[in-house]
Amino acid sequence: MNAPLRVDRLKSTCPHDCPSACSLEVEVIDGKTIGRVHGDPDQSYTAGVICAKVARYAERIHHPDRLLHPLIRKGPKGSGTFQRISWDEALAMTAERFLEAEKRYGAETVWPYYYAGTMGFVQRDGINRLRHVKKYSGFYSTICTNMAWSGFIAGTGRLAGVDPREMAKADVVVIWGTNPVSTQVNVMTHAMKARKERGAKIVVVDVYRTDTVKQADLGLVVKPGTDGALACAVMHVLFRDGYADRDYLNAYTDVPAELESHLQSRTPAWAAAITGLTVEEIEAFAKLVGEHKKTFFRLGYGFGRQRNGAVNMHAASCIPAVTGAWKHEGGGAFHNNGAIYHWRKSLIEGLDAKDPGVRMLDQSRIGAILTGEARALRRPDGSEGAPVTALLIQNTNPVNVAPDQTKVIEGFARDDLFTVVHEQFMTDTAKMADLVLPATMFMEHDDLYQGGGHQHIMLGLKLVDAPGECRSNHELITDLAGRLGAEHDGFAMTPREIIDWTLQKSGWGTLAELEVTNFRDVQPKFDEAHYLNGFAYGDKKFRFKPDWPNVPYASIGTMGPVDTMPSLPDHWAVTEEPDATYPFKLATSPARSYLNSSFAETPSSRKREGRPEVMINPADATRLGIEHGAKVQVGSPRGTVILHARVTDQTRPGTLIAEGLWANADHEGGRGINMLTGADAVAPFGGAAFHDNKVWIRKSPAA
Repeated sequence: MNAPLRVDRLKSTCPHDCPSACSLEVEVIDGKTIGRVHGDPDQSYTAGVICAKVARYAERIHHPDRLLHPLIRKGPKGSGTFQRISWDEALAMTAERFLEAEKRYGAETVWPYYYAGTMGFVQRDGINRLRHVKKYSGFYSTICTNMAWSGFIAGTGRLAGVDPREMAKADVVVIWGTNPVSTQVNVMTHAMKARKERGAKIVVVDVYRTDTVKQADLGLVVKPGTDGALACAVMHVLFRDGYADRDYLNAYTDVPAELESHLQSRTPAWAAAITGLTVEEIEAFAKLVGEHKKTFFRLGYGFGRQRNGAVNMHAASCIPAVTGAWKHEGGGAFHNNGAIYHWRKSLIEGLDAKDPGVRMLDQSRIGAILTGEARALRRPDGSEGAPVTALLIQNTNPVNVAPDQTKVIEGFARDDLFTVVHEQFMTDTAKMADLVLPATMFMEHDDLYQGGGHQHIMLGLKLVDAPGECRSNHELITDLAGRLGAEHDGFAMTPREIIDWTLQKSGWGTLAELEVTNFRDVQPKFDEAHYLNGFAYGDKKFRFKPDWPNVPYASIGTMGPVDTMPSLPDHWAVTEEPDATYPFKLATSPARSYLNSSFAETPSSRKREGRPEVMINPADATRLGIEHGAKVQVGSPRGTVILHARVTDQTRPGTLIAEGLWANADHEGGRGINMLTGADAVAPFGGAAFHDNKVWIRKSPAA
């Protein structure tokens, strides 16, 4: 008789690019394999609940298609033809090619490129230690947060808000620009608790009828890019009908009288014409907010991914300042808690070796950079920069996820570009590499995390051995550093030693202390979180009238049409608007079972999502002769993709939604959805407007 399997339930943290950063309990079977994954019931934000795709993580970590050995390209770039080699051969070749490139063009020709495939500090950010020591080109992160973060900080002066668990204590929960049923299930945990225990009303603002909108008491489906108009009309009603807290406004905000005067013309009728909502819907929203001071605004990223996204975020964040909701438990606004952690990351990132004179390259502009556009390559002093001839890529899949995919693929196809990709699967980017190196997953290495959407510091320590020859990001960086002659204390330390040092230097105790529970609640006190001692500007005032170029956001300078940004909350008509050639607006929204390009290889996720589709309103489909399930072409000024039509009343007339992200290879012709998206830098500090695309749609000739 076989011995019974031993199942241990061990603590960890979800590493994926999601504000929830859930605390986990993982079933480890006989110390070797992973079973079911559960939410940790002891962590008060996770509250025992996680998304279905992470609950089934065994499918991903034990997937038969995982990369297990170093590979060298043998066929043309993009062909996916590789041959196995040893780690020593791969690392020797990488060091040799990087040193050759550096000798020819200078260190800036090498560009370490990464993002949030893991949110762990050691494994994600350690690549910067190599960058800074070697003086390789800098990495300006723009692909996700710039518009949303700068828009929120524009008002508060700081990237922090009220305790997100206070949603459960609200009388009204406004979920704006995010679809948490699909992307942040824990938001719904606390919002639904408020409904169940307090009879709270839930309002959802989005650009299509998402699963979250379906659960709302009031669902407001606006035209993409018009959120600022809605916010202004709501504030107009608040002032008009006596709901504005004038004592709070005079004590805590900068220009309340100027704002009120400005909003007199921003009526519900004005906003209805812009947003596509009815006057009655806008009035009902404003009345609900005005009559309930305990209104919690949970502001997401989605409505920031427009060319006017920062203005939209700022406008929405102004509403609780008008009502004085910040004064109340269960009231105020929350977007991200990044400012509460005060990390010392000098050991992780090698910040003591950082040279401010090294050029910073824009992550979202990778297509322009790799195709040699002079402006994209220039140095801080404006001089001409060297071409990028060597790439080291970790934690991201730019051939699939970056905007303006035509240029991205063209750049990666260059014969003179040497590309090393450290990955878990053969992604679209890995297929374009010269060397592909197998990477660990989060249960196979040690790391440290923070919650963007909550207030916990968390650990994710190694639970099982990695398969094959997989190595962690930290192992790759430290080994490569030795071969490149790069010296720093962090290269000689283990992840556990780095974590312990970082915790202690940041004022968060020791690794041993954190290991006891695996997480630590670092929520600021009520007065600080609600800005009752004043907002984070020198005069302690919330900014209705921000100085956009000087908003305290970590940037490399202003970008985009910053000079035309409105000084007060408004509808800023700078988006890519439909016209006679491109009569539709397309948003590339997240799918429930994928997370960016992660989980697109997981069988249960693929089964649930079906195939790459575009959602179209029945009226538009009928007018164009497009039937449900038909093959269609969708085109923007940047490219064309082939999808299948999903005819549904979830979308507004004139709005198309493509949920993803599917691998390029899952699309006919290998052209992914980011063929349609633009990489132009968005004001005020850059970023990619993934949900702001004018397009046409027609039946495919092959249909």
